[in-house]
Amino acid sequence: MINLSEIDFEALQEHFKKGRKRTEAEKLKRLVSDKLHSMVQANKTRTDLMEKFKKLIEEYNKGMDVEGFFAKLTDFVKELSAEEQRGVAEQLSEEELALFDILTKPEFDMTDAEKVEVKKVARMLLQNLKEAKLVLDWRKKQRTRAGVYTTVKNILDELPRAYTPELYQQKCDTVYQHVYDSYQGEGRSIYATG
Repeated sequence: MINLSEIDFEALQEHFKKGRKRTEAEKLKRLVSDKLHSMVQANKTRTDLMEKFKKLIEEYNKGMDVEGFFAKLTDFVKELSAEEQRGVAEQLSEEELALFDILTKPEFDMTDAEKVEVKKVARMLLQNLKEAKLVLDWRKKQRTRAGVYTTVKNILDELPRAYTPELYQQKCDTVYQHVYDSYQGEGRSIYATG
């Protein structure tokens, strides 16, 4: 998978001006689509970026000129690159960032100190689940699924008091669903490389 931050936009623009514009725009569109799908698979809270991309494609299909489309697509790539680098800025791995985003989006009033606490909780949850709960075929047995859910609830109980009881319950359910969808057990997950 390509790292969007490594794209040389000036060279890309020059290549676009020289070559077949529609072909170059289609190549970039396909590249962005592939990257965006992998980013959304890793972190479902990025679906807003997918919606923005779909609207851009719709505009193009309704008759936007190829130069305008290429310019907007290039701006969108820069936005994706910034999102791709956000985990580094937050000092979180991609897995931790996905949990952090689930716990903090949609955004609500939280202090910086509370956000730091949420990061600690996300790290602690991931560590606990990986060390003890996400065993081989954990999703197949009621007891192991219940153990994972109980671990999620117990660790998320450490969230700052900015989380109301209703919000806490909602986040428990959403985090559990994310874990269920993303982790097969025994080190296998959508985040595992190779």
